Amino acid sequence: MSLLFPAQTITFDAALRDLAKGTPKARAMAAHALGEVTSPEERPRAVDALITALDDGRSEVRAEASAALGEIGDARAIPSLVKRLDDGDAAVRQCAAIALGSLRSPDAWDALVTALKEGPADLRFQAATSLPEIDAPRSYDVLVGALGDGDPQVLSAIALSLGAIGDGRAVGHLARLVEHADRGVRFDAGYALSELGDARGRDALAASLGDPDRGWDAACALERLGTAADADALATIVGDRKAPPQVQLRASGALLAIAPQHARAEAAQRVLVAGLALRKPELRGLAIEELGKVGGAWAEDPLAKLRSSRKGKDFMDVIDQALDAIRGRR
Repeated sequence: MSLLFPAQTITFDAALRDLAKGTPKARAMAAHALGEVTSPEERPRAVDALITALDDGRSEVRAEASAALGEIGDARAIPSLVKRLDDGDAAVRQCAAIALGSLRSPDAWDALVTALKEGPADLRFQAATSLPEIDAPRSYDVLVGALGDGDPQVLSAIALSLGAIGDGRAVGHLARLVEHADRGVRFDAGYALSELGDARGRDALAASLGDPDRGWDAACALERLGTAADADALATIVGDRKAPPQVQLRASGALLAIAPQHARAEAAQRVLVAGLALRKPELRGLAIEELGKVGGAWAEDPLAKLRSSRKGKDFMDVIDQALDAIRGRR
Protein backbone atom coordinates (compact mmCIF):
# COMPACT_ATOMS: atom_id res chain seq x y z
CA MET A 1 0.00 0.00 0.00
CA SER A 2 1.28 3.43 -0.88
CA LEU A 3 2.32 5.85 1.81
CA LEU A 4 1.01 8.81 -0.17
CA PHE A 5 -1.28 7.59 -2.94
CA PRO A 6 -3.91 4.90 -3.50
CA ALA A 7 -3.07 1.91 -5.65
CA GLN A 8 -3.16 2.64 -9.39
CA THR A 9 -3.13 0.46 -12.49
CA ILE A 10 -0.12 1.44 -14.57
CA THR A 11 1.99 -0.48 -17.05
CA PHE A 12 5.65 -1.10 -16.37
CA ASP A 13 6.86 0.99 -19.28
CA ALA A 14 4.51 3.82 -18.37
CA ALA A 15 5.81 3.77 -14.80
CA LEU A 16 9.40 4.00 -15.99
CA ARG A 17 8.47 6.90 -18.26
CA ASP A 18 6.51 8.75 -15.60
CA LEU A 19 9.23 8.26 -13.00
CA ALA A 20 11.73 9.91 -15.32
CA LYS A 21 9.63 12.70 -16.82
CA GLY A 22 6.26 12.99 -15.11
CA THR A 23 4.86 15.57 -12.72
CA PRO A 24 5.85 15.18 -9.05
CA LYS A 25 2.60 13.33 -8.30
CA ALA A 26 3.01 11.10 -11.34
CA ARG A 27 6.61 10.33 -10.38
CA ALA A 28 5.57 9.36 -6.87
CA MET A 29 2.77 7.16 -8.19
CA ALA A 30 5.15 5.56 -10.67
CA ALA A 31 7.65 4.80 -7.91
CA HIS A 32 4.93 3.08 -5.92
CA ALA A 33 3.85 1.05 -8.96
CA LEU A 34 7.40 -0.12 -9.61
CA GLY A 35 7.58 -1.44 -6.08
CA GLU A 36 4.90 -3.97 -7.02
CA VAL A 37 6.84 -5.42 -9.96
CA THR A 38 7.25 -9.19 -9.70
CA SER A 39 8.63 -10.14 -13.12
CA PRO A 40 12.27 -11.33 -12.89
CA GLU A 41 12.94 -9.57 -16.18
CA GLU A 42 11.49 -6.24 -15.05
CA ARG A 43 12.77 -6.10 -11.47
CA PRO A 44 16.39 -5.09 -12.28
CA ARG A 45 15.18 -2.20 -14.44
CA ALA A 46 12.74 -1.15 -11.74
CA VAL A 47 15.48 -1.17 -9.10
CA ASP A 48 17.79 0.93 -11.28
CA ALA A 49 15.04 3.48 -11.92
CA LEU A 50 14.08 3.65 -8.23
CA ILE A 51 17.68 4.08 -7.10
CA THR A 52 17.92 7.04 -9.49
CA ALA A 53 14.66 8.40 -8.07
CA LEU A 54 16.18 8.49 -4.59
CA ASP A 55 17.89 11.70 -5.73
CA ASP A 56 14.66 13.27 -6.99
CA GLY A 57 14.16 16.88 -5.97
CA ARG A 58 10.75 16.15 -4.45
CA SER A 59 10.56 14.47 -1.07
CA GLU A 60 7.36 12.56 -1.86
CA VAL A 61 9.10 10.89 -4.79
CA ARG A 62 12.12 9.97 -2.69
CA ALA A 63 9.85 8.56 0.02
CA GLU A 64 7.88 6.41 -2.43
CA ALA A 65 11.08 5.24 -4.13
CA SER A 66 12.53 4.22 -0.75
CA ALA A 67 9.40 2.30 0.18
CA ALA A 68 9.29 0.61 -3.23
CA LEU A 69 12.89 -0.55 -2.94
CA GLY A 70 12.05 -2.12 0.39
CA GLU A 71 9.16 -3.96 -1.24
CA ILE A 72 11.31 -5.27 -4.09
CA GLY A 73 14.08 -6.40 -1.74
CA ASP A 74 17.15 -5.97 -3.92
CA ALA A 75 20.34 -5.52 -1.87
CA ARG A 76 21.84 -3.32 -4.58
CA ALA A 77 19.74 -0.50 -3.15
CA ILE A 78 21.36 -0.57 0.29
CA PRO A 79 24.11 2.07 -0.27
CA SER A 80 21.61 4.49 -1.79
CA LEU A 81 19.05 3.89 0.95
CA VAL A 82 21.71 4.43 3.62
CA LYS A 83 22.37 7.87 2.13
CA ARG A 84 18.65 8.68 2.50
CA LEU A 85 18.93 8.17 6.26
CA ASP A 86 20.46 11.66 6.23
CA ASP A 87 17.70 13.11 4.05
CA GLY A 88 16.33 16.50 5.03
CA ASP A 89 12.77 15.17 5.02
CA ALA A 90 11.52 13.05 7.91
CA ALA A 91 9.23 10.87 5.76
CA VAL A 92 12.11 10.00 3.46
CA ARG A 93 14.37 9.10 6.38
CA GLN A 94 11.71 6.87 7.86
CA CYS A 95 10.91 5.15 4.57
CA ALA A 96 14.60 4.48 4.01
CA ALA A 97 14.95 2.96 7.47
CA ILE A 98 11.86 0.81 6.93
CA ALA A 99 13.23 -0.36 3.59
CA LEU A 100 16.59 -1.25 5.10
CA GLY A 101 14.85 -3.33 7.74
CA SER A 102 12.75 -5.04 5.08
CA LEU A 103 15.89 -5.98 3.16
CA ARG A 104 17.15 -7.85 6.24
CA SER A 105 20.74 -7.49 5.16
CA PRO A 106 23.63 -7.24 7.63
CA ASP A 107 25.11 -4.64 5.28
CA ALA A 108 22.56 -2.15 6.64
CA TRP A 109 23.29 -2.93 10.29
CA ASP A 110 25.95 -0.33 11.10
CA ALA A 111 24.02 2.48 9.42
CA LEU A 112 20.89 1.75 11.41
CA VAL A 113 22.83 1.47 14.68
CA THR A 114 24.31 4.89 13.99
CA ALA A 115 20.84 6.20 13.17
CA LEU A 116 19.52 4.90 16.50
CA LYS A 117 22.32 6.57 18.41
CA GLU A 118 22.75 9.83 16.52
CA GLY A 119 19.80 10.48 14.23
CA PRO A 120 16.82 12.77 14.80
CA ALA A 121 13.98 11.34 16.86
CA ASP A 122 11.88 10.35 13.86
CA LEU A 123 14.77 8.27 12.53
CA ARG A 124 15.74 6.83 15.91
CA PHE A 125 12.17 5.64 16.28
CA GLN A 126 12.25 3.75 13.01
CA ALA A 127 15.77 2.40 13.48
CA ALA A 128 14.63 0.80 16.74
CA THR A 129 11.98 -1.06 14.76
CA SER A 130 14.16 -1.99 11.78
CA LEU A 131 17.20 -3.39 13.58
CA PRO A 132 15.39 -6.47 14.94
CA GLU A 133 14.21 -7.28 11.42
CA ILE A 134 17.85 -7.70 10.41
CA ASP A 135 19.05 -9.63 13.46
CA ALA A 136 16.71 -9.85 16.44
CA PRO A 137 19.11 -11.46 18.98
CA ARG A 138 21.94 -9.11 18.04
CA SER A 139 19.68 -6.06 18.36
CA TYR A 140 18.89 -6.74 22.03
CA ASP A 141 22.02 -5.13 23.47
CA VAL A 142 21.81 -2.20 21.05
CA LEU A 143 18.22 -1.48 22.03
CA VAL A 144 18.88 -1.78 25.75
CA GLY A 145 21.79 0.58 25.32
CA ALA A 146 19.41 3.17 23.83
CA LEU A 147 16.96 3.15 26.74
CA GLY A 148 18.37 6.43 27.95
CA ASP A 149 16.79 8.16 24.95
CA GLY A 150 14.74 11.16 26.06
CA ASP A 151 12.09 10.95 23.35
CA PRO A 152 8.91 9.07 24.37
CA GLN A 153 8.18 7.78 20.87
CA VAL A 154 11.66 6.36 20.58
CA LEU A 155 11.32 4.67 23.96
CA SER A 156 7.98 3.22 22.86
CA ALA A 157 9.57 1.80 19.73
CA ILE A 158 12.41 0.29 21.75
CA ALA A 159 9.94 -1.24 24.21
CA LEU A 160 7.85 -2.83 21.46
CA SER A 161 10.92 -4.19 19.73
CA LEU A 162 12.19 -5.70 22.97
CA GLY A 163 8.85 -7.40 23.46
CA ALA A 164 8.84 -8.73 19.91
CA ILE A 165 12.39 -10.08 20.24
CA GLY A 166 11.23 -12.26 23.12
CA ASP A 167 14.37 -12.14 25.24
CA GLY A 168 13.39 -12.54 28.89
CA ARG A 169 16.27 -10.34 30.00
CA ALA A 170 14.20 -7.36 28.85
CA VAL A 171 11.59 -7.77 31.59
CA GLY A 172 13.37 -5.63 34.16
CA HIS A 173 14.01 -2.83 31.68
CA LEU A 174 10.40 -2.87 30.51
CA ALA A 175 9.07 -2.93 34.06
CA ARG A 176 10.90 0.33 34.71
CA LEU A 177 9.38 1.86 31.58
CA VAL A 178 5.91 1.03 32.90
CA GLU A 179 6.57 3.76 35.47
CA HIS A 180 7.47 6.34 32.80
CA ALA A 181 5.75 9.73 32.88
CA ASP A 182 4.47 9.34 29.33
CA ARG A 183 1.26 7.34 28.96
CA GLY A 184 2.24 5.99 25.55
CA VAL A 185 5.53 4.64 26.89
CA ARG A 186 3.72 3.02 29.82
CA PHE A 187 1.27 1.34 27.49
CA ASP A 188 3.84 0.08 25.00
CA ALA A 189 6.04 -1.23 27.81
CA GLY A 190 3.02 -3.02 29.27
CA TYR A 191 2.20 -4.50 25.88
CA ALA A 192 5.79 -5.68 25.46
CA LEU A 193 5.74 -7.22 28.92
CA SER A 194 2.62 -9.16 28.00
CA GLU A 195 4.50 -10.67 25.08
CA LEU A 196 7.09 -11.87 27.58
CA GLY A 197 4.41 -13.27 29.90
CA ASP A 198 4.90 -10.64 32.60
CA ALA A 199 1.86 -8.95 34.12
CA ARG A 200 3.51 -5.84 35.57
CA GLY A 201 2.06 -3.73 32.78
CA ARG A 202 -1.53 -4.82 33.45
CA ASP A 203 -2.61 -1.50 34.96
CA ALA A 204 -1.27 0.45 31.99
CA LEU A 205 -3.08 -1.89 29.62
CA ALA A 206 -6.35 -1.78 31.53
CA ALA A 207 -6.22 2.02 31.67
CA SER A 208 -6.18 2.12 27.86
CA LEU A 209 -9.12 -0.19 27.17
CA GLY A 210 -11.39 2.76 26.46
CA ASP A 211 -8.90 4.38 24.10
CA PRO A 212 -9.94 4.18 20.41
CA ASP A 213 -6.30 3.87 19.34
CA ARG A 214 -4.97 1.53 22.03
CA GLY A 215 -8.01 -0.34 23.29
CA TRP A 216 -7.83 -3.18 20.78
CA ASP A 217 -4.17 -3.89 21.52
CA ALA A 218 -4.87 -3.61 25.24
CA ALA A 219 -7.58 -6.26 25.02
CA CYS A 220 -5.30 -8.56 23.02
CA ALA A 221 -2.48 -8.13 25.53
CA LEU A 222 -4.72 -8.84 28.52
CA GLU A 223 -6.05 -11.95 26.79
CA ARG A 224 -2.47 -13.05 26.19
CA LEU A 225 -1.72 -12.76 29.91
CA GLY A 226 -4.86 -14.76 30.52
CA THR A 227 -5.30 -14.69 34.30
CA ALA A 228 -8.36 -14.01 36.42
CA ALA A 229 -7.06 -10.50 37.09
CA ASP A 230 -6.86 -9.85 33.36
CA ALA A 231 -10.41 -11.10 32.93
CA ASP A 232 -11.51 -8.67 35.64
CA ALA A 233 -9.78 -5.83 33.80
CA LEU A 234 -11.52 -6.75 30.53
CA ALA A 235 -14.86 -6.98 32.32
CA THR A 236 -14.72 -3.28 33.16
CA ILE A 237 -15.14 -2.34 29.52
CA VAL A 238 -17.81 -4.91 28.61
CA GLY A 239 -21.13 -3.11 28.27
CA ASP A 240 -19.55 0.34 28.58
CA ARG A 241 -21.45 2.40 26.02
CA LYS A 242 -18.71 4.99 25.93
CA ALA A 243 -16.12 2.46 24.75
CA PRO A 244 -15.42 2.11 21.01
CA PRO A 245 -17.59 -0.74 19.65
CA GLN A 246 -14.65 -2.60 18.11
CA VAL A 247 -12.90 -2.58 21.49
CA GLN A 248 -16.03 -3.81 23.25
CA LEU A 249 -16.29 -6.71 20.81
CA ARG A 250 -12.63 -7.64 21.15
CA ALA A 251 -12.70 -7.29 24.94
CA SER A 252 -15.85 -9.42 25.16
CA GLY A 253 -14.24 -12.16 23.10
CA ALA A 254 -11.08 -11.97 25.19
CA LEU A 255 -13.04 -12.17 28.44
CA LEU A 256 -14.91 -15.27 27.28
CA ALA A 257 -11.67 -16.86 26.10
CA ILE A 258 -10.02 -16.37 29.50
CA ALA A 259 -12.95 -16.88 31.86
CA PRO A 260 -16.13 -18.28 30.29
CA GLN A 261 -17.67 -18.56 33.78
CA HIS A 262 -16.88 -14.97 34.78
CA ALA A 263 -19.62 -12.92 36.42
CA ARG A 264 -19.66 -10.69 33.32
CA ALA A 265 -19.63 -13.57 30.83
CA GLU A 266 -23.32 -13.26 29.97
CA ALA A 267 -22.86 -9.54 29.39
CA ALA A 268 -19.97 -10.34 27.05
CA GLN A 269 -22.17 -12.82 25.20
CA ARG A 270 -24.83 -10.14 24.76
CA VAL A 271 -22.27 -7.69 23.39
CA LEU A 272 -21.13 -10.19 20.76
CA VAL A 273 -24.66 -11.18 19.75
CA ALA A 274 -25.68 -7.52 19.55
CA GLY A 275 -22.63 -6.95 17.36
CA LEU A 276 -24.25 -9.07 14.65
CA ALA A 277 -26.84 -6.31 14.14
CA LEU A 278 -24.46 -3.34 14.05
CA ARG A 279 -24.72 -1.08 11.03
CA LYS A 280 -21.07 -1.14 9.99
CA PRO A 281 -20.15 -4.34 8.09
CA GLU A 282 -16.65 -4.45 9.59
CA LEU A 283 -18.14 -4.56 13.10
CA ARG A 284 -20.54 -7.34 12.14
CA GLY A 285 -17.61 -9.24 10.68
CA LEU A 286 -15.64 -8.79 13.90
CA ALA A 287 -18.58 -10.06 15.97
CA ILE A 288 -18.81 -13.15 13.75
CA GLU A 289 -15.09 -13.83 14.13
CA GLU A 290 -15.21 -13.49 17.91
CA LEU A 291 -18.23 -15.77 18.13
CA GLY A 292 -16.40 -18.32 16.03
CA LYS A 293 -13.57 -18.29 18.56
CA VAL A 294 -15.53 -18.30 21.83
CA GLY A 295 -19.20 -18.89 21.05
CA GLY A 296 -21.24 -21.76 22.40
CA ALA A 297 -24.71 -23.08 21.71
CA TRP A 298 -26.06 -19.63 22.67
CA ALA A 299 -24.44 -18.17 19.54
CA GLU A 300 -25.77 -20.62 16.95
CA ASP A 301 -29.27 -19.23 16.44
CA PRO A 302 -28.14 -15.56 16.17
CA LEU A 303 -25.50 -16.56 13.61
CA ALA A 304 -27.99 -18.67 11.64
CA LYS A 305 -30.48 -15.78 11.59
CA LEU A 306 -27.82 -13.38 10.34
CA ARG A 307 -26.87 -15.86 7.63
CA SER A 308 -30.40 -15.87 6.27
CA SER A 309 -30.77 -12.08 6.42
CA ARG A 310 -29.80 -9.32 4.02
CA LYS A 311 -27.08 -8.13 6.39
CA GLY A 312 -25.48 -11.56 6.33
CA LYS A 313 -25.27 -12.11 2.59
CA ASP A 314 -21.66 -10.90 2.39
CA PHE A 315 -20.58 -13.00 5.38
CA MET A 316 -22.00 -16.42 4.57
CA ASP A 317 -18.63 -18.19 4.36
CA VAL A 318 -17.38 -16.58 7.56
CA ILE A 319 -20.61 -17.44 9.37
CA ASP A 320 -20.34 -21.04 8.21
CA GLN A 321 -16.78 -21.21 9.51
CA ALA A 322 -17.88 -19.75 12.87
CA LEU A 323 -20.75 -22.25 13.15
CA ASP A 324 -18.45 -25.15 12.27
CA ALA A 325 -16.00 -24.02 14.97
CA ILE A 326 -18.76 -23.75 17.59
CA ARG A 327 -20.18 -27.16 16.72
CA GLY A 328 -16.70 -28.64 16.70
CA ARG A 329 -16.15 -27.48 20.28
CA ARG A 330 -19.41 -29.14 21.31
